[in-house]
Amino acid sequence: MPPLTDRQAPISIVGAGVFGVSSAIHLATRGFRNITLFDRQPYHETHYDFDQGCDAASADCNKIIRAAYGNEVWYQNLTFDAIDIWESWNRSLAEGTVRPPGLTEKDRIYVNCGNYHFGDESNGLNDFEKASVNNITRAGRGHTQYLLSDNPNEVARAQADGRHYAIDPFHLSENGQHHGYLDTIGGFVYADKACRYALHRATELGVKTVLDRQAGSVEEFIHDHQGNVIGIQMANGERHQAAVTIIACGGWTPTLVPEIDGLCETTAGSIAMIQIPEGSPLRQRFSPYRFPVFQWNVRGGENGNLYGFPLDDRGVMKIGYRGTKYTNPQQASDGRVRSVPITKWTSPSITGLPKTSTQVIERFLDQYLPELKEDGINISQTRLCWYTDSYDNDWVIDGIPDKSGVVIATGGSGHAFKFLPLLGQFVADKVMGIESEMLHRFRWRKLQDGEWARNQLMKGFDDVHALQRMQLIDGHQTVASSKL
Repeated sequence: MPPLTDRQAPISIVGAGVFGVSSAIHLATRGFRNITLFDRQPYHETHYDFDQGCDAASADCNKIIRAAYGNEVWYQNLTFDAIDIWESWNRSLAEGTVRPPGLTEKDRIYVNCGNYHFGDESNGLNDFEKASVNNITRAGRGHTQYLLSDNPNEVARAQADGRHYAIDPFHLSENGQHHGYLDTIGGFVYADKACRYALHRATELGVKTVLDRQAGSVEEFIHDHQGNVIGIQMANGERHQAAVTIIACGGWTPTLVPEIDGLCETTAGSIAMIQIPEGSPLRQRFSPYRFPVFQWNVRGGENGNLYGFPLDDRGVMKIGYRGTKYTNPQQASDGRVRSVPITKWTSPSITGLPKTSTQVIERFLDQYLPELKEDGINISQTRLCWYTDSYDNDWVIDGIPDKSGVVIATGGSGHAFKFLPLLGQFVADKVMGIESEMLHRFRWRKLQDGEWARNQLMKGFDDVHALQRMQLIDGHQTVASSKL
């Protein structure tokens, strides 16, 4: 795609999640003056709240901020840069220089409560954690890492540094022996507040928005005689021409851009919410200033990759599980089989989680947070969260081969949200024709023969984790898979 140099040329961005809203901010900051952000969700009214009908991955209560990336130091270092901006967003709220509707000077977007890693094996770190610690140390930040397992000196150092609340958050110490690894870089962001802040900043910079169930919902591309994209047609019949159309639709991207088959696929993680009653002492115990983000059995396969958060503003603890990822394969009009998102907002029959997810989450709660059930507190809500995985977990920010006028920004693979303040810089670079090492990493690509794929994609109806094969559990109620 040729570089766009005309700052007055119309740009359409489809999707107001993290990729889309960040792209709007960065393009506007670089002087583009005719940007329109489209989404079928009325986020200006629903405030990115899932319970108000927002079913995008960006519409959530919280997301992890972590610099631990194993040997993927490009993401580690990008996290350092992103945290600097998250902290500046906090300052702008506190000082009143930026004031999105509904947020006050007392609100915070980013909370530096740290990340506590642990697993069933009490001794030592796994290879991913070892690489993370080594690379963070090489970056000059070794003082932020505390290897607590059977290491009283590290425990004492963490206590002296004021991290006592995160040293033994699950009361695992016996006879003074502590377990786990504490990374004090990061913590979490309130995802809905972050998106509301970013949307407000975009509109302050002059970005126009069309956030509407019909007027903001794309039906198809408009093409010229050479097959290049010159605009979009909406569900209400309106047509919008653009010099560049940016597709940032998250889990809905493969449906709109079938060319991405094999590079990206829509997959679901599992989320359980636990409402802590007002007046319970557990509200204080799990406060975001007394309890860290936790990650259990990282890279542990089906019986691991579980994570959780301290309480949000409503007193809700969120538990996430990505040890098993699910698909919803459907026959498309072009004859291909693609996974598409399905939630209670698109199909009322969808309630609960697959049995595997339910069992892993409940075993974790029984073993590590028994005080919940002792107080009669159970899981209050569950849902699937739909991401777009690339085969290698790297994002995709590029044009479609042999088709001009369109840029794809997707493939977040469950870890893009932490970079919301920065994602748009890569999209803006692509639009302007600025090459970089990172953009090369995010290029349109194809799995080569013999190349290892972190994520096995496009299994269709043969996928053993297809929802059609799953038994869904909703509390004590089993929901038959035939309802999907």
